[in-house]
Amino acid sequence: MQDKIRRFMVGRYGVDQLSKLLLWIAVIIMLISLFFQNGIEILSFLILIICYFRIFSRNINQRYNENQKFLTWKNRFFGYFGQVKDRRMQNKNYRIYVCPTCKQKIRVPKGKGKICITCPKCRAEFIRKS
Repeated sequence: MQDKIRRFMVGRYGVDQLSKLLLWIAVIIMLISLFFQNGIEILSFLILIICYFRIFSRNINQRYNENQKFLTWKNRFFGYFGQVKDRRMQNKNYRIYVCPTCKQKIRVPKGKGKICITCPKCRAEFIRKS
């Protein structure tokens, strides 16, 4: 049986991250439609059809490009939250200063007193408390 499925899927795109997301959205909409009888289940079936169309498609390049666009959007969206988390973690041990000449951000360890900071980009020096 697995051999038949494997032979059937040869030359087809298969499951990727976008297909998984579409599948989860369809399942969530189906669960919501159990509680609210307002015809929303049609939307979940349309999403499932799109999901299975993507999985069984023979146009691999098109599906790959769609998935790459989705991953770019996803990384941009979740990457912002990762940067905020990293910044918050760095604020415990470091102070961030902006060079008055070139506006480059410079990270300096906290608790060192007054120090002379040299900008790595323009070599300008300025004194700040860390």
